[in-house]
Amino acid sequence: MTKFKNPALMLALSMLVFGTIAPFVEMTGLASGEVALYRAVMGALLIAVFLLVTRQKIPFKQIKKQIPLLMISGGAMGFNWILLFEAYKYCASKAVATLCYYFAPVIVTLVCPILFKEKMTLKAWICFVMSTLGLALITGIGRVGDYIGIVFGIGAAVLYASVVLLNKYIKGVDGIHRTFLQFIAAIVVLIPYVAFTDGFNFTTLDTKGLTALLVIGFVHTGITYCVYFSTISMLSGQKASILSYIDPLVAVIISVAYLKEPMEWYQWVGGALILGFTLLNEIKFKKTIANSK
Repeated sequence: MTKFKNPALMLALSMLVFGTIAPFVEMTGLASGEVALYRAVMGALLIAVFLLVTRQKIPFKQIKKQIPLLMISGGAMGFNWILLFEAYKYCASKAVATLCYYFAPVIVTLVCPILFKEKMTLKAWICFVMSTLGLALITGIGRVGDYIGIVFGIGAAVLYASVVLLNKYIKGVDGIHRTFLQFIAAIVVLIPYVAFTDGFNFTTLDTKGLTALLVIGFVHTGITYCVYFSTISMLSGQKASILSYIDPLVAVIISVAYLKEPMEWYQWVGGALILGFTLLNEIKFKKTIANSK
């Protein structure tokens, strides 16, 4: 695996790039399913090149029992992208769609005690309740389109949470190998989906749309995923969790400051509750004992 001298900085940069994807999706002008498919194809190609250059072989014999779960989680990842891109399309503010999407960690927190017999602490319950309150505030909008977008955003969060939960069952598979195989699975399920829905409209892209699509596939997906998985294992879980919140913060800033999309005051409060309490839930506090002489 490639080593970086400053993994925290590289992870922060990858999160920054992830947070800029929404306007590029809009610029393509393609249907969400088609963007998701091309994203998976280009991401898989670039990761394949990365694996070849770094001479990393996927140990298929050792992980053959994990293949079914990898295929299922990869399919869920593909449709997760579709729902997220649909949320961007329908919500008046891409910040709202992003914040709904970041309800996924809350879903994971609630489901883990059921699936993995993990104890739900008082802190976890408080964070769950306050994050849910934040989601309720975000959804307090009057536009019908926003409600549709919010449903897509929450649906994307559910699928993303399912990918996270499925990954907990996948053992002995390196992170970038896992993502490569999940991309392949996403391609397999997205090809027939696109064929039977909006069809393939790649040839209709103008220069702007083609450039945006290439950026999504090679920069937001291929390069950034390689950097992400090359750095995530070099950092503590807590530091990685904190840095991951750069993604939604950048998305919100771009939506409000650059795209000039509207957000009501109660949506700001709701977003702060979701991000603040999901982050708080992931931070582990250590008790310190002062030495006295």
